[in-house]
Amino acid sequence: MKNIFTIGLIIVFFAIVSCDRDKNNPGYDYFPDMAYSKAYETYAPNPNFADGKTLQMPITETISRDAENYPYKKTDEDIPKAAKLKNPFLPDNQNISRGKLVYNTICLQCHGEKADGSGHLFLSGKYPYPPADLVHGRIDMKKDGELYHTITVGFGIMGAHGLIVQPDDRWKIVLYLRSLAKKTNKSEYQN
Repeated sequence: MKNIFTIGLIIVFFAIVSCDRDKNNPGYDYFPDMAYSKAYETYAPNPNFADGKTLQMPITETISRDAENYPYKKTDEDIPKAAKLKNPFLPDNQNISRGKLVYNTICLQCHGEKADGSGHLFLSGKYPYPPADLVHGRIDMKKDGELYHTITVGFGIMGAHGLIVQPDDRWKIVLYLRSLAKKTNKSEYQN
């Protein structure tokens, strides 16, 4: 019995001592090259590539995240210019369904299921400022291009979603919002 107790204490002692890993006593790494990868400076030689360079050209046909050639900025002067943009999509069931899917993925948390500004982030108290109501009031007076512009570059405290939502999907979100507003307000579709 005494031997079992002694062996148990030795095992506990080694378990405690072996778990001590800090800057002064890092212990042992079985594969140090995997634990500490070798970093290369941008313009330094690199034997991992055929041309021996660390900085490589992008893969052919790669599109930059900033590649969209949207000419307008988040300024008051550009809002009327963007309002002249026309929605290239018809408000058919397929486009509205796609708009609803993207809205539910990207916009729902802030603007709510009914797009009335009662999203989870606001109702939970985590976001103190109420998001815009997208189906009542002023939204009917806005043109599709202006709504597209708002999604792309943001408005007020709403951030830009141009890098998150594809251009075609932004237009389809606008169609979905129009369909919600039409159901809610019995208003005329306005482009």
